[in-house]
Amino acid sequence: MIESAFFDSNIFLYAYSLDPFDSMKSSVAVQLLGTCQPVISTQVLQEFISNALRKPRLGIDEGKIDEFLDFTADLPLQPLSHTLIFHATALRRRYGFSHWDSTIIAAAHANGCATLYSEDLQHGFTLDHLTIVNPF
Repeated sequence: MIESAFFDSNIFLYAYSLDPFDSMKSSVAVQLLGTCQPVISTQVLQEFISNALRKPRLGIDEGKIDEFLDFTADLPLQPLSHTLIFHATALRRRYGFSHWDSTIIAAAHANGCATLYSEDLQHGFTLDHLTIVNPF
C-alpha cells in the first residue's frame, strides 16, 4: 500500500513550475508525488493558486492551475475548521511556528499522517507521530 503523506503547497509549486532554476526540485517533487498518496488541505489549494498567480517566474499559467485542481480533486482534503484553527493556535504558541505553518501542521496531524513534506518547515521536527521532511 502507498503511504499517505501531507504535502505543503511548495511541493506542488515545484512539481508544476517551468522555472529552469527549479528543475532539480521539480524532478524531486514530481517523483515524490508518484510515490506517496498526497493529503492536502484547503489552505494548500489556496496557497498554490496565490503563489502561482503572483510569481510569474514559475511559469504556472491558468492551464497549469486547472491541471493542479484536476489532480487534487480526488485527494483527501482537510477543510479548515474552528477546531483545526484552535489546534494550530496551540501549536503556534507552544513551538513558535507562524500561524500559516501551524495550520499546515495541524491539518497533517488531524489526518493522521506520519510525514509532512515541506520545504519551509523545520526538517526532522517530530510532533507525536508526525515528522516534517524537507525532500530537497
